[in-house]
Amino acid sequence: MCLAVPAKLIEMDNGMGTVDAGGVRKKISLLLLEDAALGDYILVHAGFGIQKLDEKQAEESLALLREAVTEVEARYKNEQDPM
Repeated sequence: MCLAVPAKLIEMDNGMGTVDAGGVRKKISLLLLEDAALGDYILVHAGFGIQKLDEKQAEESLALLREAVTEVEARYKNEQDPM
């Protein structure tokens, strides 16, 4: 399964960028995006920015990812707790 994560572009330098996704920063390639600009939200997959998103789309996607992580953590905790 593949997953692209929305992130905010916070730095750019010679076809590379730094994105922030919920406090996690990562260097990525911007070579697949012709018109990326600082402050844009983009989908990141396998180290590449692959698509621009509007802020609302990005925030909705991040909220769903946070919800999924919370659910997985709760299930894992319940499995680890001896009753």
